[in-house]
Amino acid sequence: MALRPLPRGFALFGRERDGTRQLSRSDQTQGILILCSAIFLFTLMDATAKYLGQFYSPAQVVWARFMGNLVVVLLVFRTRFLPMLRSRHPMFQFWRAVTQLASVSLFFTSLKYIGIAEATAIMDMNPVLITLGGALFLGETIGWRRILGIVAAMIGAMIIIRPGAGVFHPAALLPLIGAFTFAAGALLTRMVRADALGTSLIWSVMVGAVASSAVVPFFWEPIRAEHLWAYGLIGCFGAASQALLIRAFSIAEAGAIAPFGYTGVVWAGVWGWLFWGVLPDIWTVIGAAIIVGAGIYIWSREKKLAEHG
Repeated sequence: MALRPLPRGFALFGRERDGTRQLSRSDQTQGILILCSAIFLFTLMDATAKYLGQFYSPAQVVWARFMGNLVVVLLVFRTRFLPMLRSRHPMFQFWRAVTQLASVSLFFTSLKYIGIAEATAIMDMNPVLITLGGALFLGETIGWRRILGIVAAMIGAMIIIRPGAGVFHPAALLPLIGAFTFAAGALLTRMVRADALGTSLIWSVMVGAVASSAVVPFFWEPIRAEHLWAYGLIGCFGAASQALLIRAFSIAEAGAIAPFGYTGVVWAGVWGWLFWGVLPDIWTVIGAAIIVGAGIYIWSREKKLAEHG
């Protein structure tokens, strides 16, 4: 999905294109922490989706995710729900929501066929795409240290995937495509920063809920009483993680915080072990260590740059 460059003078998270206003230093660290929290909740949502995928079609699980989100958002915003639908950039909001729906649908479908750690590792190519997209379309700079950190994280992800070791089930292509749609959505989030966080969240929920509701009747299976808790959790996790994700990319530079999306690989491995008894092998541990190390290195570089102005 091609993204158009921003108009000249468009604010890039507190930094004008002419350089007259610089990004707040504290925003970088805050954005990193918020993104890590969002990824943690996203992986819990993914684990819930994999559990439900054992009993229901991916279309129904996607529908549960967005309808659960809708219920939570309606409870939170109540009378402000409809007024907050008003956006300064409705087309950007619509396409941002479409990319989110595509990412969720592709990823949830893949979980029916491959492990959560493998799917997450493949999907986690998106930080590289976000960083490159930020440079190509948002005018952000990519220093050599940041490039090295991203390359190292990519190597770690490939160690986990291990091409030729049986991971490349055809369904592995789904999270790969999902990485592209996720990156496009993250960059579009930058373009709608003039809207309130609630507006972006409501657009995501509404488009996803309407589209998934139109499709789910063709795949519907009666919901069992013993799975109601999972249907409730997937909506709560989805709403909270999406709100945090929007906030993170609204206050910090995309290229600076994107590598921390790789922490999802670690959490996915933890949930796979706790919930399905699948222990990560030595290669998964090595790959995860490289990914986390690269993320910490990039964060430390950002902090040093902030301290020295």
